[in-house]
Amino acid sequence: MEIELWWLLVVPLFFGLGWVAARVDIRHLVSQSRALPTSYFRGLGFLLNEEPDKAIDAFIEVVKVDPETIELHFALGNLFRRRGEIDRAIRMHSSLVNRPDLAESDRLHAFFELGQDYLKIGLLDRAEEVLSKLAGTPYAARARTFLLEIYQLEKDWERAIAAAREIESEGGGSQQAAIAHFHCELAARRLGESRPDEARANALAALAANRTAVRATMILGDIEALAGRHDAAVEAWQRIESQDPQYLALVGQRLTDSYRAQGRVREGLTLLSGYLAQYPSVDLLDQVFDLSLELDGAQAAYRVVRDELRRSQTLQGLDRLLDAQLMLAPAERVADLQVVKDLVHAHTHRLTRYTCENCGFKARQYFWRCPGCNGWGTYPPRRVEEIGPSQ
Repeated sequence: MEIELWWLLVVPLFFGLGWVAARVDIRHLVSQSRALPTSYFRGLGFLLNEEPDKAIDAFIEVVKVDPETIELHFALGNLFRRRGEIDRAIRMHSSLVNRPDLAESDRLHAFFELGQDYLKIGLLDRAEEVLSKLAGTPYAARARTFLLEIYQLEKDWERAIAAAREIESEGGGSQQAAIAHFHCELAARRLGESRPDEARANALAALAANRTAVRATMILGDIEALAGRHDAAVEAWQRIESQDPQYLALVGQRLTDSYRAQGRVREGLTLLSGYLAQYPSVDLLDQVFDLSLELDGAQAAYRVVRDELRRSQTLQGLDRLLDAQLMLAPAERVADLQVVKDLVHAHTHRLTRYTCENCGFKARQYFWRCPGCNGWGTYPPRRVEEIGPSQ
């Protein structure tokens, strides 16, 4: 009986305390709601009614009425940037940076957002200046990622390499593939400036970062070929087979030129024919077709493309088959074959492009870095038709 009496006393007390607490919370919520400008609630209403432009105007009014709404400043600035209204984003974030009463953490946040605004609009020097100020702050790692992007856009490959290494050392994941590409960019630049020794050093540095960096091996072969050391050039390009054989299609013409320079075209044909048999490619087929035509005549070239078509059916292969048939056909059949050839060629013209696996950007020439999305290594070294109809 004593326990039951105790519970009868305690339970009403708990209910009473809960009622008091609820009243306090409700009063606090009501007081907070009354303190908010009416524009805030209008903005929420516009958002619920899917009227974002009117909502933005309403929230801007809130910012004017109550400048203490820091988070709303940031939210609006980011929204302006996503909508492409960069000038408004810059004004919003600049006003925060220049506020003397702003907390240091919020000021750093404002600098970080402002740097992204400048980067978005293409003011790379200003973006770099603002983001560099964040060194040694909690935003340093994220700022360095954007700085790396800036260095790439500016083609400042030395600083890009340094930034990538810092990101890697801070636990940002492996950057070795990117570093290899940066070294290859430097190697290509040095080679274009007739500085082969420096180009070689950069190509070797790329391979040290990423042993499967095919582009570095291609550049090493180019260095040898330009110096007239064609044996060494061929040896370098042949190493691509152990790195990634699908890239052999990109050096077919290089191999042909170096074998021709040595008077060993027949050996070149044998090598490329072997590659074509193991790693089918329309580019390698073109090279083997042309060399067979040159060395052994139209009938041999016809057999090459006929056998390849039996194994791998492509419109581009059919286009070359018709080339051979036109050379072998009697005069009375040439006109009809030419009509078919023209029809097929019209369709193959759009298939002789490379396409980015990341964004779908298509181009006639091969790019190591996609012009559309700026991704590295996103182009397979195969033409659109070889990749498949989904592309």
